[in-house]
Amino acid sequence: MNILLLGSGGREHAIAWALAKSKRCDHLFVSPGNGGTEALATNLPDIDITDGQAVLSAARAHDIDMVVIGPEVPLVAGVADVVRDAGILVFGPDKQNAQLEGSKSYAKAFMHEHNLPTADGKTFTDEALAVQYVKDVGAPIVVKADGLAAGKGVVVAQTAQEAIDAVHNCFEGGFGNAGYRVVIEECLTGPECSLLAFVTGGKAFCMTTAQDHKRALDGDLGLNTGGMGVYSPVPIVRDDELASMQRIMADAAAATAKPPFEHDYRGVLYGGFMLTPKGPKLLEFNVRFGDPETQVILPRLKTDLVDVMEAVAKGRPEDINLEWENNWAVCVVLTSKGYPQKYQTGKVIHGLDKVGAMDNVIVFHAGTAHNAQGELVTDGGRVLDVVGLGATFDEARQLAYKACESIDFEGKTYRHDIGAKAAAGRQSWK
Repeated sequence: MNILLLGSGGREHAIAWALAKSKRCDHLFVSPGNGGTEALATNLPDIDITDGQAVLSAARAHDIDMVVIGPEVPLVAGVADVVRDAGILVFGPDKQNAQLEGSKSYAKAFMHEHNLPTADGKTFTDEALAVQYVKDVGAPIVVKADGLAAGKGVVVAQTAQEAIDAVHNCFEGGFGNAGYRVVIEECLTGPECSLLAFVTGGKAFCMTTAQDHKRALDGDLGLNTGGMGVYSPVPIVRDDELASMQRIMADAAAATAKPPFEHDYRGVLYGGFMLTPKGPKLLEFNVRFGDPETQVILPRLKTDLVDVMEAVAKGRPEDINLEWENNWAVCVVLTSKGYPQKYQTGKVIHGLDKVGAMDNVIVFHAGTAHNAQGELVTDGGRVLDVVGLGATFDEARQLAYKACESIDFEGKTYRHDIGAKAAAGRQSWK
């Protein structure tokens, strides 16, 4: 099978790594790809992956059997619709289903309609009304830009003024068109947990749990980022909480196969949960693999990913049977100094050969490229995702950090406390 994977981040390198392991993958193409995917696949850097016709032309030119869409932007743009309508298998939901991530107000209405537990809140298109609501309700409170904001459009405001500033930022274009509609929610308390599922034919096949670290600095301080580290599974999740999250994902998947949806959902549905004292509640949906959650989930998947994706794309839930490794995975993200704000690129990366010789360590490239001299250099805010695998949580965590110490580039930064709360137990969130 010839496969075209769309995307360029650490998530896509992890997906490419898993696909390339399959004996069923004859030729793998990645567009645009990065410095890591080019070791596994043929990078196609010149395709506009948000243009359905451009993707379809590339798929036909390279005799592609299945297109796998990594990022959310092409999904929201309807790329899956164009390629699927042409008769090529697509792993990724259609444009209508993609609104579950493309619009937070849309997702909120979906949650309420189908009785999926979530935070109370309201949606605003008028800044003055939104500000008045904040003043009436008070803080802490959560302000969300409605549209896509690369994981940075959410502010958990501890004061009313902080919330008002966030509202103003949205309506003043701080997130472009994504912020001209704002969702304001109650602030839930508890640890967060992600549960992703392969969804097809109205059925959800849940993956293993994962927990991301969004803040830039140790101690969950600093600005929100796309993710600074993650681990899987999440040891603090109780059996009853996991069962509840799985039921919620099953209910959500079933709802996507009914009107008003014209087509059933075929791809990954990501449920972001808060483990509140009243049980798990949905914070958000994403319509694709998480980044960096994918980097700890797929290394633990025993089942052939090509088989799973083909079954999803064909709408054949009966062909899916997920099996998982009995191990732990911890990922630490190495970033460029200044991320998530202004940062420099083009810094030469050293030490990957040494890390490559380490057992049970995988390095996924998130933002890398080769310079004119052929050297691997930084090419993004998030540069490398360093994954340690172990029989225990501590073993995996220690391996990941040992590998991080062996990699070097000018301006290298990373959090030193990924997984620290989990190691300390549930009481560390109180």
